[in-house]
Amino acid sequence: MSSQTYEGGSDLFPGQDVPKNVSPMIELGATGLKRTSGFINEEFLPQLKGRKAVQVYKEMSDNDPIVGALLFSVDRLLRQITWRVEPSGTSPEEKKAAEFVEQCMEDMSSTWDDVISEILTMLPFGWSWHEVVYKKRVGPWDKDPKKRSKFTDNRIGWRKIPIRAQETLTRWIFDDSGGIKAMVQMAPPAYKQVVIPIEKSLLFRVSTAKGNPEGRSFLRNAYRPWYMKKRLEELEGIGAERDLAGLPMARVPADYLSAAKGTDKEKMVQAFRTMVRSVRRNEQEGIIVPRMMDPDTKTDLFDFSLLGGGGTRQFDINGIIQRHDERILGTVLADFILVGHEQTGSYSLHTDKTGLFRSGIQSIADSIADVFNRYAIPRLFEVNGWRVDALPQIIAGDIDPPDITQLSQFMGQLTSAGIQWFPDPELEKFVRDAARLPKLDETSEAIKETEARQAAIMRLAQQRVEMVNMAMQVDQAPMQVEQQQLGLDQTKQSMEQAQAQAEAQGDPALAETQAVQQTASGDMDLEAKYQQMSHAEDMHQAALEQAKSQSKMAGMPQDTRGADQQLKHADQLHREKLNREKIGTQTEAQLSREKVRQAKFGVKAGQELHGEKVKQMRLKAKAKPDSKTPPKKESK
Repeated sequence: MSSQTYEGGSDLFPGQDVPKNVSPMIELGATGLKRTSGFINEEFLPQLKGRKAVQVYKEMSDNDPIVGALLFSVDRLLRQITWRVEPSGTSPEEKKAAEFVEQCMEDMSSTWDDVISEILTMLPFGWSWHEVVYKKRVGPWDKDPKKRSKFTDNRIGWRKIPIRAQETLTRWIFDDSGGIKAMVQMAPPAYKQVVIPIEKSLLFRVSTAKGNPEGRSFLRNAYRPWYMKKRLEELEGIGAERDLAGLPMARVPADYLSAAKGTDKEKMVQAFRTMVRSVRRNEQEGIIVPRMMDPDTKTDLFDFSLLGGGGTRQFDINGIIQRHDERILGTVLADFILVGHEQTGSYSLHTDKTGLFRSGIQSIADSIADVFNRYAIPRLFEVNGWRVDALPQIIAGDIDPPDITQLSQFMGQLTSAGIQWFPDPELEKFVRDAARLPKLDETSEAIKETEARQAAIMRLAQQRVEMVNMAMQVDQAPMQVEQQQLGLDQTKQSMEQAQAQAEAQGDPALAETQAVQQTASGDMDLEAKYQQMSHAEDMHQAALEQAKSQSKMAGMPQDTRGADQQLKHADQLHREKLNREKIGTQTEAQLSREKVRQAKFGVKAGQELHGEKVKQMRLKAKAKPDSKTPPKKESK
């Protein structure tokens, strides 16, 4: 069975075949975006399609206090962050390119914060289209806005990046592969169709699923609770008004209700109906009712009264509306806005929720920066004919600044562990920004950088002095080993003398004691020497590792790095020499121990021989009679 068939049939329709030898440059499939003649049909709710969606989302943004508070908080958070330009490297050309982008951001007809605020209209509507308009930077006194600039370098910069309002969209233009080619706009007051190509524009979207140019509204999931809340608030207003005014009730004769259309009776009934529906409590309230009596019952034919509503309602309208408010904010993780308006809630829970919300807003800021970095900046350098290996990038600052208390505790703990933070101009700049302290001027910053370089050179010089001292200790090690060997030789001679004296004097115990003491003394001296050499090697290794770690510091002069390489080579030679001397010392120590062991063995053998001689002398003394004792007489 082939891969194209299965039990019961084939996966391919008649006339179909699996393409073979397809070029990797060819696109075969499609995103699946539902579109017809430039109109998007992805939304399943009719009231959220096309221009109806723009009207609904505009009503939500402008007419609902909860949605307005949500969008206002996002706008204020993104306005307060710092947008900076980072160069792609450290070369003068790359730094100059980053400075040029910063100048263009500050040289537009509107502020950068205003541009960000207009871009954020993508939140309620799902997308935001901006046309990039350039200018030639001639000078600040040129009357032509196409040439007016703070700078006089004649380069091409951004003049403005205005929005093309969402309600002015007529349709989209797509290419053969489904990519966006242009936006067709019809805006007041001319109401003429204008085609704006994507090459001259920037498109910001909350979501890019299926390549949909209209994205997905930030408020899409909040539509249903907003709709229910809107209806409930209208019912609440009607109910409150009726409770204040009362329920209007009019009485008319029964035959009036069945009167033919166009007759006076039918007109009287319609007048009472209009009066009942129009009753309102205001400064113009009042009713005029004609007085007509029934001739039989002597009662009024027409009557009007207000019925009061008694008791409470079965449903708590206020509680239901509050629940929908929570759902609206919960769709974007912003329900912390209601903390404090209820009986429950804690500060820790509020902190956790705001952290999630700020993380989400940070992603929006990053997406805005990505659009500028991917499209706006490359086009800016292209129109200037400026080619660099890597372009600078716009970076959005952190919305959630670091906690100063936690930062100070962290730096204090690492300082106690031995890390030296200052002088470091970049770190000091970061700490000042985090603590909202005054910034350093250019002169102070240059002084800080010079001090940092000087401190790095001084630390390197100190490390070199320490390593030279270590090298001197290594050079002195062979002399100490020779002295130790001389001491061992003296110990050996003393042991030989002790053995000779023991044999001559016949006192093996004394000879053994002296040999053991001298051997122990030699072992202690040798062990002390080993410990001294090991300590010197450990200190040398620690100084070398510290020098290696600190030699990577930024801003270190190039000549000190070359000297450091020479120092490393000298250190390697000293270490090899030390290893050879250690091996020689260990060999000599082993030989000395062997000689001591043989000396001990000789002492023990002499002791045994002496003991044997003493034993034989005692036996001879017992066998020989004492000459002073008289012999005993034999008894008869």
